[in-house]
Amino acid sequence: MKKRFGFDLSHFKGDLFGGITAGIVALPLALAFGLQSGLGAAAGLYGAIFIGFFAALFGGTNTQISGPTAPMTAVSMVVIAGILASNEGDMNSALPYILLVFLLVGLFQVGLGVLKVGQYIRYIPYPVVSGFMTGIGVIILVTQLLPLLGYYPNEDKGYVHEFIPEAEEVLLEKILREEAAEDILVLEDFRETVRRAGDIKPEETIREATILAKNNASGVIGSLKLLGRALGNIRYVDLILGLLTILIIYGFKRFTNAVPSTLVALLAVSAGAALFIPEYRTIGTIPSGFPVLHLELFSSFDLTRIAPYIFTAASLAALGAIDSLLTSIVADNMTKTKHDPNKELVGQGIGNSMAALFGGIPGAGATIRTVVNINSGGKTRLSGMVAGLLLLVVLLSLGPLASRIPAAVLAGILITVGIGVMDYKGLRHIRQLPRSEVIVMLLVLFLTVFVGLIEAVIIGLILASIIFMKNIADVVDHRTKTTPLREFSREMPWIDEGNIIDRIGNEVYIKHLDGPLFFGFASRFQDMINALPDIKVVIIRMDKVPYVDQSGLYAMEDAVQNMQEQGIKVVFTDIHGQPLDMFERFNLIPGLVERDFCFESFKACSTWLEGYLKEFHLKDETG
Repeated sequence: MKKRFGFDLSHFKGDLFGGITAGIVALPLALAFGLQSGLGAAAGLYGAIFIGFFAALFGGTNTQISGPTAPMTAVSMVVIAGILASNEGDMNSALPYILLVFLLVGLFQVGLGVLKVGQYIRYIPYPVVSGFMTGIGVIILVTQLLPLLGYYPNEDKGYVHEFIPEAEEVLLEKILREEAAEDILVLEDFRETVRRAGDIKPEETIREATILAKNNASGVIGSLKLLGRALGNIRYVDLILGLLTILIIYGFKRFTNAVPSTLVALLAVSAGAALFIPEYRTIGTIPSGFPVLHLELFSSFDLTRIAPYIFTAASLAALGAIDSLLTSIVADNMTKTKHDPNKELVGQGIGNSMAALFGGIPGAGATIRTVVNINSGGKTRLSGMVAGLLLLVVLLSLGPLASRIPAAVLAGILITVGIGVMDYKGLRHIRQLPRSEVIVMLLVLFLTVFVGLIEAVIIGLILASIIFMKNIADVVDHRTKTTPLREFSREMPWIDEGNIIDRIGNEVYIKHLDGPLFFGFASRFQDMINALPDIKVVIIRMDKVPYVDQSGLYAMEDAVQNMQEQGIKVVFTDIHGQPLDMFERFNLIPGLVERDFCFESFKACSTWLEGYLKEFHLKDETG
C-alpha cells in the first residue's frame, strides 16, 4: 500500500498494533494523571484522547505518542489548585479560567513552533533536566502517600475543625468587601455587618474550612505535614489495594513484557475490588459519550482573573516543549530518523488547545508510551492517532465501568510512575560529576520539590549558564598567552612563529587568542593587555577566534585604544568570519586598525614586521 489522503499506509499493520498497544499503556496513566491534577480522571482521559490524536496528526515526530505526563500534571495541579482557591473552591466557577490557562499553553506552543524556537531546546543542560525529573518523581511519590493510606484531609473532621476560626475570618472579610462595593460600609455603624455575619450558616463555615484544609494539605510540604496524621488514620482497604497494585506492576514484569504490567494491575485489582469488597473509594464518575465542548471559557473571559496565570501558562508551554522534544530525541535514536522540532511544537500546541476546549488537562510527548509504540511496530503518525482513537472508544463504551476503578489503584500506579521518572543515571554518577554540575542538579531538585517547578527550571538555567561561561572563560584564559618572542622556546610557539625568534627579540608581543572573545573573558583580556611592558608592536592573532560578542568587541576596542595611546603599533592576523564582520560593522576596522595592518597570515605579518622594526630603529638613530 502507498500513500492515501496524505498518510503513509505502507506500515499500516505496525502502526495499528503500535497505536493499540500504546493506547492500552496510556489508559491507566491518563486516568491517574487526571485524578492527580484535581480535575478528575475524566480530564486525564480527555487530554490523552485529544493531545494524542492532534499532536500525532500535526506534529513533527512520526512515532511520538502524546498525552498527560508527570511533569505537565505536576504543574497543572498547582495551576488548578490556585485558580480553585481564588474561586472559593467552586469548580464550576473556576473551570472556565483553568481551561483558558490550558488553552493559552497550547497557543503559546504553537507560537514557539512558528517562531522556530524548537531547535534551541536541545541546549538545556543535562543537570537541569536531571534535577527537574528527579524532583518531579519526588513530588508524585510524596503527594500520593496520603491517597495510598486512604487519608483525605477534607474528610478528616478533626483536621477541618482546626480551620474554622480562619474560615470565619475569610467569610467576614468577604462581607466587608461586599459592603465596600455597595458603599454601605461605615466605620461608625457596623450593624449591617453584624446582621450579615449572623446570617452565616454553620454549613458555609464548614465548607470554607474544608477548602482551607484541602489547600493547606496540598503539595509536598502539606503531604509531609499530614503524614503522621494519615498514619494514625489508615484505611486498610485502600492501603491493601494500592500495595497490591504496586506489587503486580513490578512483579508481572518478571514474567513478561508483552502485556503492560500497569494495565494488568489496573484490571486485576479493580475487578477484585468490584467482586469482593462491598464498599471502597472510586475515582469518581466518568461521563459517558463524547466530551462536551466548553465554549463558556470564552463567554466568561475576564482578563483580570487570568492575568496572574499568563506567565505560568507560558512556563507550562515551555515545559511541555522541553518534555516533548526530549522524547522526540529518544524516538530519533531508536528509529534512526530525524524529527522536525518546530513542527512538533505546533502539533503539541494544537493538541493541548483541543484538549482544553474539551475539558482535558495538558500534556506532552510521553517517553514510555513512545518507546512502547516503536517496539510494537509503529512507524508513522498513524500510530499516535490510533492510540487517541482507542482511548475515545474506551470512553464512549466503557465510561461507567471505568468509574468503578478504586482511587487507591491509581495512587499505586502514580507511585510507580514517580519512582520510574527519577533520573537514576544522574544520581548514580554524582561522585564522578564535576562539583558545579552536581550543585546545579541538587539545587534544581530541591527547588522543584519545595519551591516551584518553574522557579527551579529558570534558576537552574541561569546558574548552569553562569557556570558554563565561567568554565569557557577559564579555558580561553588558560589557552591564551601573551609572551615575548624570545620566550617561545619555553612557551611552545605556534608552528609558523619559531623561525623569527632570533631576529626580532623582545620588542614585539604576540597575543594568542584561542577561543571565543565574549563577555565572560572580556575583563580578563583587558587585564592582560594592561599588564604589557614597554614594547613597540602587539600582534593579535585571531586564527582561532570563532566568535566575538558585544562585550568582547568593546573590550578589544578599549584595549587597542589604550595601546595606541602608549605609542604601541597594533596589528591583526588571520581575522575572518564573524569576528571580522563585527569589527567592520562597528568600525574597529578600519577606524582604529587600518586594513593594511590586518594581515591574512602570520607569514605576511612577519615580513612587514622586520621592515617596520628596521625603519623604527633607523628613525631612533637619526632622530
